[in-house]
Formats: sequence, C-alpha cells, structure tokens
Amino acid sequence: MVQGDGDFRAEGILLAGAGRAILLQLAKPAIGRGVAAHSTFTQRPVDRLKGTLTYVYGIVYGTEEQVREVRRRVNQAHVAVRRAADESSAGYNAYDPALQLWVAATLYDTALTIVEKIRGPLDDAAADAMYQDYARIGTALQLPPDMWPKDRAEFRRYWEEQLSTLRAEEEGVRVGRGLLFPKHTALWYRAIMPAARFLTAGLLPDQLRQDFGLVWSDRHQRRFDRTWRILAVAYPLLPQRIRHWFKDYCLAELEKDLRRSPQNMQQQGTSA
Repeated sequence: MVQGDGDFRAEGILLAGAGRAILLQLAKPAIGRGVAAHSTFTQRPVDRLKGTLTYVYGIVYGTEEQVREVRRRVNQAHVAVRRAADESSAGYNAYDPALQLWVAATLYDTALTIVEKIRGPLDDAAADAMYQDYARIGTALQLPPDMWPKDRAEFRRYWEEQLSTLRAEEEGVRVGRGLLFPKHTALWYRAIMPAARFLTAGLLPDQLRQDFGLVWSDRHQRRFDRTWRILAVAYPLLPQRIRHWFKDYCLAELEKDLRRSPQNMQQQGTSA
C-alpha cells in the first residue's frame, strides 16, 4: 500500500481482517443461525473465503459479465437460507436488507481498520472514496441504496449502535470456533491458524473476544501492537504483483469459470 495509492481494495493485507469480519457477522444472531444451519464454512473454510472475496473483487473490479456472475452465485447460495420464526425458535432470511447492510458494514469497517493500521489515518478525500466503494458491495444485492448510511459520520453512529448490543449466540459461537480451531482441514491451514486467531482476537471488541472464548491480556496487546508496527513498515515494500496477487487470482479463476460455463461453450460452438 504505497503512499498516495488510493485503491486499497486489492491489497492482500486485508485478508488479515477476514476473521474479524466473519466473527462480527456471526455475532449477529440471525446470521449466526442461518450460517449454522446452511453453510459449509467449517468444512470448507478456504473455499468459502475465496467465494466471498471473489464476490467483492468481482463487484469492484469485474466486467459486466463478471458482476452478473458473482451476483448470481451469491443469490443462488442465499435461496435456501431462510426460516420463518415460530414458537420454539427465531427466524432468519439471507435476503433481509438489514442483515446485508450489516455484512457490508463489517467488510468496510474491517478494511478501513486494516488500511489505517498500515497507512495511518486517511485524508477525507481518500476516506470518502473508500466509503462509497464499499457501498457498492452491499447495494449490488438486495440492500436498497438509501439504507447505506449517507456518509461516514452516519455510518459511525450506525456502527457504534450495532456494536453496543452485539452479542454472539450459541449457533454463531459454534461456527466461529469451528473456523478458528479447525479439526478436519488441510495441514497448512491448521498451521496458519494460531497467527490468524491472534490477529482476529486483537481486532475484535473485547465483548466479542469473550463471546467467542478468545483469551486476551496486556501481553497479547503489546505483541499485537508490535506486529502491526512491523507490518506497517514491511508490507508497503512488497511489489504490487505480490500485494494484489489474491485479487488477480480470484478474478482469473472467475473468468475461467465463465469461459467454461455451458452457455459460453454453446456460444463458442455456434460461432465456430
């Protein structure tokens, strides 16, 4: 993230906040219930993370065809994620605009948190541009544009209000801990999880650390602060091709999938 570069969305360092964003989402009870009942997060965490980030990169950087495809994928995945409330349990609905607002809000606030840890506070122009970019991620689905807070000040009020009452319930905690303490995933994934858990815990509000059973102390906080000081120096020195590698990979895979789709294969056969 070189000085003066205003395009933060492609930066690979944002992956350091993935755990934070996911746990913030799971702490919203309706999302926690829906994910616990329908998602394969804990069995296929890497695939699910890739799917989420492919959506983000597709909306922000994709062609019209790629945007349509990532929207189709997400909407298709959400079709079954709904349950009406009854006397024994509360309901959930993946198409609920309020829940989609919260998901988009966690992605924006997490990205901003990571960017400012690496680069320092953004000037107003850069901060406003980043805020408007993340609005597109939510409003590309069912979130009406007028539900996205009109400016950063209004967003901050919304965010603090949500955090003040946010408490993870049993379903969300179960999924979250399954992600943080995987048992049936690849060895390399389990190997990186201690560092991922540490960064995730440090980026969460204290109440959610407690909800998800993440131990934190003054010693952890000093180590966390030191880690980010080192990253703030080292990360911007990396070449852009490395810093943007995951974005380029996801978009290339998306384009391959589109070229292999039955519709495209049929069109190519007709034109031949």
